[in-house]
Amino acid sequence: MIIREMQVDEAGKIKEIDRSERIDLIYVNNKNDGLKEIKAGHECPTWSLEELDQLINRFKFEVTNGGKAYGAFDKDCLVGFGVLGHKFRGTNKDQLQIDLMYVTRAFRRQGIGRQLMDELSREARHRGARSLYISSTETESAVNFYKSSGSELTTELDDELFALEPNDIHMIKKL
Repeated sequence: MIIREMQVDEAGKIKEIDRSERIDLIYVNNKNDGLKEIKAGHECPTWSLEELDQLINRFKFEVTNGGKAYGAFDKDCLVGFGVLGHKFRGTNKDQLQIDLMYVTRAFRRQGIGRQLMDELSREARHRGARSLYISSTETESAVNFYKSSGSELTTELDDELFALEPNDIHMIKKL
């Protein structure tokens, strides 16, 4: 397994990721009571062609505008990736966003996500960020991954990101 920086012309490799998963629980962020568990009990398929196009365009936008992407490769196959957004966020403009982060189904729970998170954190610190802003899908696996990586619910929502993904669980990871 090799973790390395990805270039903008590699955005199409996202097609190699199988994001499908069994979702038993999702979370809803109730501002007064914190996270509330809701039983889901369904299989989430991999991306549609439209979703893939959107992800590829997000990847290209961030990397072209100064963000950075890292990929985990098994030989030549992309099995995980993470994208650090280019734009500083937060009241003090000291946060960078984890814009995308996925590990393909067959390679989950092998430490790949943690290695990608370490690379993104190192790059964010290098750029002067004091924390990472995470707008996580509401699935149990995603939220628990970010929490186990040191992230916590944020009290300072990013209005732009919240408007784009209001059902996401918005978190901060101090660097």
